[in-house]
Amino acid sequence: MKLSRYLLLRLGRTSLAAWAIISCIFLLSRLASGDALIRSVLDEAFTQPTITATERAETEALLRHRFGVDVPLFYLSFSTPPGATAPAWQWHGMTNQYHRWLESLLHGNLGYSYREGAAVADLLKSALQYTLPLTFLAAILAVALTFEFCIWLGSHPAWRSPILSTLYVVQSIPLFVIALVLLLLFANPDVFTWFPAYGLGSIDSFSPWTGALGQYLYHLVLPLLSLILVSVPSLAIQLNASIQMEAHALYVATARAKGVAPRAVVRRHIVRNALLPVLPLLTELVPNVVAGSVVVEMIFALPGMGRLLAEAASAQDYPVLLGAVLLVSLARLFSQLLADLLYQWIDPRIRLSA
Repeated sequence: MKLSRYLLLRLGRTSLAAWAIISCIFLLSRLASGDALIRSVLDEAFTQPTITATERAETEALLRHRFGVDVPLFYLSFSTPPGATAPAWQWHGMTNQYHRWLESLLHGNLGYSYREGAAVADLLKSALQYTLPLTFLAAILAVALTFEFCIWLGSHPAWRSPILSTLYVVQSIPLFVIALVLLLLFANPDVFTWFPAYGLGSIDSFSPWTGALGQYLYHLVLPLLSLILVSVPSLAIQLNASIQMEAHALYVATARAKGVAPRAVVRRHIVRNALLPVLPLLTELVPNVVAGSVVVEMIFALPGMGRLLAEAASAQDYPVLLGAVLLVSLARLFSQLLADLLYQWIDPRIRLSA
């Protein structure tokens, strides 16, 4: 199958899966919110006895319009008229919640926060400006350390067994435990106070950018180390297993017979072919680290998605929660598409199949 046709088929399947995810998020948003939540907001807001029924009804109508629940749910609906024995369907056209939600989503509108009244997209954007640098920096460092570590391990087989045993132990430890252990070890007055325990510090507007960057990175050492320690073991175990499988290939024996150094054999010849089984882990690393950063930000009191989601969960702010779920789900979906395309780029011998 030609690459162009395969690419179109994969894009079509990915688009279909994205539509299914978006539709599920829409249904969840309507199940989690709607009239019941709006009425609870009204009950909390209008506790004064001077509020009339007319004012309450007008405010409820404004809230229903603001949150998009003042029109039918879907393009058509079924109902049983009084006296009828069979349900009848009614066509609502484009004036329905699902169509409006899709249209708003295409314009980057994810709705409004129940807690703050601000646009969900603005809240997520504000939080991601802290989370994404932490995420990408942790992912880059984790991948770089994994490759260098596995290349070294491939040329030092005597260390393989004890190091892999250690990696399996570290892999089984939850992220929040790793973060708490690092916090208690290196930000504890009773042990070591090498790094700050929380926050990003206070940046003076008159400070040079180098000082501000240094303070920013200094506060991120423990959060980064937590994310790296939870990411490297699974990558290293898989990459090392793939390297060991490729180490017995004929081209490796040929390179060694030519006198190529063991480290150069691993770096120049084995790693490229050993990448294929690891590609899904590499492409899903960023979505996984984003999910992990939520836990890390909560433990180290960092501004970002972690704090935003914790506050949204405590306030039952469903639009914010579902907006974050939508972003992570779509990121994971397109990371799988990227893995499929990278397979063909790394090894053109792979036979494309629909």
